[in-house]
Amino acid sequence: MEKNKKFLTVLITVALSGVLAACGDSSEESSSQPANNSSAQNEDGGSTDRDSADSEENEEENSSGSSDNTQLNEQENTDNSSAASNDGESVESSNQNENHESNKDEYLKKLNKMEEADRYAEAKTTTAELVEQEAERYRNWDEELNKIYGLLEDQLDKGQMDQLREEQRIWIQQRDEAAKKSSLKYKGGSMEPLEYVATQASLTRERCYLLVAKYMK
Repeated sequence: MEKNKKFLTVLITVALSGVLAACGDSSEESSSQPANNSSAQNEDGGSTDRDSADSEENEEENSSGSSDNTQLNEQENTDNSSAASNDGESVESSNQNENHESNKDEYLKKLNKMEEADRYAEAKTTTAELVEQEAERYRNWDEELNKIYGLLEDQLDKGQMDQLREEQRIWIQQRDEAAKKSSLKYKGGSMEPLEYVATQASLTRERCYLLVAKYMK
């Protein structure tokens, strides 16, 4: 009996020791968890600080990048405005040149149409009718020559116009002399007046082309 009591006593002691040990471990784990949580919070807090610093750096970079982009856009707008202004000046200058050239070209086209009308005009049959036809052709070209001369008076400066006026006076004299000389081939005949006025018409037509090509702007 005494041996059995001792054995039970030992068993109970061992069991109590195990229970106490288990309670001690649980208490240690419980006390260690807040410390770990606290450490985790500190670590998280440190991470939050780093995130905040990174966020501030990103904001500064974004702000700096935005400022740089604004400056670049302003510079591009300035360059585009300058280029547009230069293009506008170039287009205006080009249009002015085209207007000057088109004036001359337009007049040359007009002269070409007049010459074409003469070429395809129906020829008369009698000498008197031919003389009248050539006289009409001469009047048309002489009238056009006077129009061209009037336009050049507005375009040329005083020195150039004085020179042209003298050239024109000499040319008229030479034209009439050439017509007279050409008509003498038919002196005394019915063709003499026809040749005279036909030569005047042809030389006046040539003079119109010359003045437009040489002087008109």
